[in-house]
Amino acid sequence: MPEGYDILHEGEDVILRIDAEKAAYVPSLEDSALCMGDTVEKLAEAGRVTKIVFTQKRDYEYDQTQTEMLMEIAKLYNQLIRQKNMLGYYALVMPGCENYANARYNELQQVVFQLLKSDPLGCYVELKRIYRHERISAAKSFSEQEAACIKKYIGVLRYLLGQLDATKLIQMAKSLLGGYQMGNRDPYQKLFSPSIKPDFMFTKLMATYPADAEELDTYIIDDTEVSIFSLPDSIQSLYHIIPPEFKLTEDKYDLLDIARKIMSEHKPKRAEFTDPKRMREVFGNVGHDLLEELAGYRNLRLREKELDQLTQILVRYTVGFGLIEVILKDELVQDITINSPMGRIPIFLVHAKFDDCITNIVPTEGEAESWASKLRLMSGRPLDEANPILDTELELPGARARVAVISEPLNPTGLAYAFRRHRDKPWTLPLFMKARMINALGAGLMSFLIDGSRTLLVAGTRSAGKSSLLGSVLVEIMRKYRILTIEDTLELPTTALRNLGYNIQPLKVASALTKGSSEVSADEGIRTTLRMGDSCLIVGEVRSTEAAALYEAMRVGALANVVAGTIHGDSPYGVYDRVVNDLKVPRTSFKATDIIMVANPLRSPDGLHRWRRVTQISEVRKKWEDDPLIEGGFVDLMK
Repeated sequence: MPEGYDILHEGEDVILRIDAEKAAYVPSLEDSALCMGDTVEKLAEAGRVTKIVFTQKRDYEYDQTQTEMLMEIAKLYNQLIRQKNMLGYYALVMPGCENYANARYNELQQVVFQLLKSDPLGCYVELKRIYRHERISAAKSFSEQEAACIKKYIGVLRYLLGQLDATKLIQMAKSLLGGYQMGNRDPYQKLFSPSIKPDFMFTKLMATYPADAEELDTYIIDDTEVSIFSLPDSIQSLYHIIPPEFKLTEDKYDLLDIARKIMSEHKPKRAEFTDPKRMREVFGNVGHDLLEELAGYRNLRLREKELDQLTQILVRYTVGFGLIEVILKDELVQDITINSPMGRIPIFLVHAKFDDCITNIVPTEGEAESWASKLRLMSGRPLDEANPILDTELELPGARARVAVISEPLNPTGLAYAFRRHRDKPWTLPLFMKARMINALGAGLMSFLIDGSRTLLVAGTRSAGKSSLLGSVLVEIMRKYRILTIEDTLELPTTALRNLGYNIQPLKVASALTKGSSEVSADEGIRTTLRMGDSCLIVGEVRSTEAAALYEAMRVGALANVVAGTIHGDSPYGVYDRVVNDLKVPRTSFKATDIIMVANPLRSPDGLHRWRRVTQISEVRKKWEDDPLIEGGFVDLMK
């Protein structure tokens, strides 16, 4: 039987973790009476528990609903042990009933204190059988004394059956008990089903396919199977993945487990995280050699492809971001959101074809804390009670993403994440035409305006594609011009453009949400660009005080080329209202803006589908004084 157990606290969850490494069976409540009996004893001893986890090479986790069913049995077991007056020998014995009481006492002790732990359904069925038998015996008895003895026993049985009837396990299993035979575990297999994952993973993954679901699409990314299902009781589709680590043989699991334990002894320093790409290469090389050596020691032959696959998994679960990396490799995934409390809520994402989806992945608190530590080191920005917001970027093999993290006290239930995936290669106007975000005439007009070195603001609501549109503007700038970009989170495709031969220099400034940072503020960064020669200036997002500095740069004229940025606003007047009234830029300074391009998401009439579209390209005229809307300051070039 399992040797020992620990009680772990993860957020709101209390986890009973049972070490089953030395057990002679696969730990399974539904298949093993020994396992269930031992677990009920531990639950009775431990008190309140919300999850049960067995560890035996893999982790077998029973969720809160299943744990509550067994927890009720453990509480009843505890309660009956304490109620000696109800179930003791003297509760059954009466003058003249000694022989009858002896047999019934032994029967009751066996059923209640042995069968209840290991087979509560069998205990219930057996008590029902005894109850029926005793009622028949009472009806047939000729002696009043014998009838009184039997009725006293029937009263005890009725009490026990009433207690069992009140438990969720019995209520849910009643329809499964027809023709039940003692020792049959089939009903348990329908009530208990653990989520099984490798013990080197923190994230839980529901690998089983949903019943009664319709498969909408299926495809493979690297070695990961992705299936999209339509669920009968939800308007959200299910994004179901099975990564390669769930399909490994036992020998490969052992190799990975040993290698991970060895590599986890290494404590990375701040300098190693400044270049994540280099760090992954180093860990990948070390991991590859380590796995090769361990395989040779165990006389296990691995092909180079298998060794590379194991190395990728090892790096992913040591210095990487686990299953988040697997999802971000999917080019059809746009946004990933992870809500708190961890361990209870699955990951949500936005899919290019199927919109909002729910996934079969549930990250745990340990995984979330691990991500937070890595993001702190990589960004050099704080994430604590004094600074509960972290805004940074994440660069992985085959994927780039912007990450926003919130923690306590802003988020009272712990950590929460939002990942916004960026395209691997820069967006271009022809690509937007293919995606039907802009038509050919609109794309030609934008290219013409960029060649004319106009000042441009890309406006739109959240998730409208503003940064992607701004990235396509960069591609239209002639390569002979120098480009300076200013961002608090590096979202623009500067690395890809540099590889294409563009003369581009990214500048990273302090986040508008960060207080007391040692980083240079956005307005100082913009003023710095005025001293860096004639260049195109691209501001990632105009949010607060940098607005005044941006319009100063536009008006000074030191930047004789394109000046562009993104801003939140759903119309040209919405942009004017935000810049002048919210950000306190003088009305006359706003005239330095030449063009406002508006991109907004459009919803289908049924509200279930959404498309991103450029809805308006407007010119800002210069001959108005107070209100550009009334005085004709905005002229729609295309709408």
